[in-house]
Amino acid sequence: MSDTVLRFVSLRRVVLVVLFACVLPLVSRPGADAQTLPARSTPLHTSWGETLNPDSVHAEYPRPTLVRSEWLNLNGYWDWKNVNDPNEGFYQRILVPFPVESALSGVMQHTERCIYRRTFTIPPDWKEDDHLLLHFGAVDWEASVFVNGEHVGTHRGGYDSFSFDITPFVHRAGSNELVVQVFDPSQNGEQPRGKQSSVPAGIWYTASTGIWQTVWLEPVPPHYIRTLQIHADPRTGLVTILPILNAPHKELRVFAEAFDGNESIGKSYGGSDGPLLMPFDRGSIKAWSPDSPHLYHIRVQVLYRDIPLDTVSSYFAFRHVEVTKDRNGFPVIHLNGNRLFLMGVVDQGFWPDGLYTAPSDGARLADILTAKRLGFNVIRKYQKIEPERWYFWCDHFGILVWQDMPSGENRSPESQQQFRTELQRMIQSRLTHPSIIAWTIFNEGAGQHQTPEYVELLRRIDPTRLINGASGWTDFGLGDVHASHRFPGPVMPRAEANRAAVIGLFGGLTLVPPAEHRWTEDTWAYQHVPNSAAFIRRYEQMHDELRQMIQTRGLAGAFFHQLTDIESECNGLVPYDRRNLKVPEKMIEQINQGTIKLGSD
Repeated sequence: MSDTVLRFVSLRRVVLVVLFACVLPLVSRPGADAQTLPARSTPLHTSWGETLNPDSVHAEYPRPTLVRSEWLNLNGYWDWKNVNDPNEGFYQRILVPFPVESALSGVMQHTERCIYRRTFTIPPDWKEDDHLLLHFGAVDWEASVFVNGEHVGTHRGGYDSFSFDITPFVHRAGSNELVVQVFDPSQNGEQPRGKQSSVPAGIWYTASTGIWQTVWLEPVPPHYIRTLQIHADPRTGLVTILPILNAPHKELRVFAEAFDGNESIGKSYGGSDGPLLMPFDRGSIKAWSPDSPHLYHIRVQVLYRDIPLDTVSSYFAFRHVEVTKDRNGFPVIHLNGNRLFLMGVVDQGFWPDGLYTAPSDGARLADILTAKRLGFNVIRKYQKIEPERWYFWCDHFGILVWQDMPSGENRSPESQQQFRTELQRMIQSRLTHPSIIAWTIFNEGAGQHQTPEYVELLRRIDPTRLINGASGWTDFGLGDVHASHRFPGPVMPRAEANRAAVIGLFGGLTLVPPAEHRWTEDTWAYQHVPNSAAFIRRYEQMHDELRQMIQTRGLAGAFFHQLTDIESECNGLVPYDRRNLKVPEKMIEQINQGTIKLGSD
């Protein structure tokens, strides 16, 4: 891991990493009636899982686009009970934030209903008049939260973060009890769930029930910044900063100051109920791209008579993406005014020991850097939404993101409304990340409905990114791209006058790894290759076809399936345990970079 990171980390980036590294979690031990079970085994472990320290699990600050200095990490050992199993009436230990079904959780069983509990104490140096926010990175799928026996709220949605103000329910001195009741119907429900199943097989993988992202407490003043949206347009040099306060007031002001490194480069004042505008000289702008992922930092304060009430820090980048025609009249993708061929890889974000939850923040970063080292310039985050820190690393190291909305069944009016709600939350919660350049609403027709309405909805919410209304299968001629799927392929969709043609999925080449790197003996394939040399030959043939499509038909991008093996599906460039590469790194990099160069200005 360290060698990989050092290939990419500059001194500036090391400083930034240090800024986002925060205090270790305060861990409570199980209650008196809790039972400690033996450690669970799984067919494969990652090196990060093997060296995991339960006393500092995912200890990094979880929200890098809205940072405050004070917080309390609640990851670590909790008590847990399976509500559905009458023989499991006692509490046992579970390691949060790993899903119930994962080996790293210590439970490794599936249930639709379960209960978490733990105790916590408020740090004595937190101010008495502060409000206390309880944050959940994500819980799959429904979470009802209780503090000291009082119900504080219920949230539905397996991929988005949520918070409750628990100030009225908390004892400032002494112990507090936190209980979370979880319901997750997995494939028995219609909710967005991506590729999860309680009966995994083929392209369906082990479900991830319950808490799967960081849980944390944060003190905030009575008037505080709830969310922060920043858009920086390199065409105009204008930065628009929208701090959304919990309680705007006419006597409050907001002050923002931008920095390039340690140098202050812009300031703006405004009221508490509107955007701040910060103009920059276009000639001095450092645009963000995969080759030069330049980030500016920003500090935003809520002021009352020039006295800071709340202070947060964040970052932004100047980046613009659009579909415009090339010199041959084909609609292609441009980044900051320059044509850029998207040479992408599919990443589904599953781990053999943590399932939906990476064993560590370093493990997340390693996957991103592996894709970058292999010469890809974009990752398609397929059927999953990651924790914010994953996007932070993409922003930081310069790899584009093509983001999917996880699929659900969406048959009933209620489930369609839930899909709409979770889709909007996905976009609104990730607006600031410059690495994200496109949204995919539906994948291969799964749960597809009201596609024209959703395309228009996304256009209103976020006019700064590309929209892929449906990737593969049912295309309505809407959005910015037309994406085809074919294994092994590649097969390009027909050229159009205004939409870019993209191969949303191709590849699926299966090179089965040695037994010690396989999840199961029962593997399957779209197309088997016998060895690494055969893989390279077939990969090169596919790229020869891509290059011909670029030159003669205006192909704008292609996504190879996929980065890692997942359970019985062994068509990754990397085995499921991430312990090595299946193919020569430099050869894949050279092939990918050659295709990017041909399809770029």
